[in-house]
Amino acid sequence: MKIIVVSDTHYRNDILDELIDKHKDADLFIHCGDLEDDPQWYPQWIFVRGNNDYFVGFEDERIIEAQGHRILVLHSHRCSFLNREETLASMAYDNGCDIVLYGHTHVSKMTWKNGIFLMNPGSTTSPRDGKTPSYGILTIDGAHVEGQIVHREDW
Repeated sequence: MKIIVVSDTHYRNDILDELIDKHKDADLFIHCGDLEDDPQWYPQWIFVRGNNDYFVGFEDERIIEAQGHRILVLHSHRCSFLNREETLASMAYDNGCDIVLYGHTHVSKMTWKNGIFLMNPGSTTSPRDGKTPSYGILTIDGAHVEGQIVHREDW
């Protein structure tokens, strides 16, 4: 299963259609918040609310089931900077999830924390980690979970 993951597009959302065209083989498209647009314009995407999203219909968190995995999707703006990963892993554990997809920091990152896979795809418009804009690809093949961060120069 191939899942495309973005976050923090901040109203510059042409990338959403671009990624659908580029990844026709993807099974899911997930946006981790700060779309700043009406989600009805992007029916293929699953969204959660970011701290800059004010449209009705956004949920703060979503849990998605995929190939025996439970994926917690959220923006993470309510998590402390100092222990964000620990908090996210704890939230995942409490919800029976083994994968977390999150945004808000504009910093791309993948890591394992207490047996939970965490992925932040960064920002497609304004990264804060000194790198180019990015998105993520999550691949699930049975028990195997793998992530990839794709930077602008590789699009």
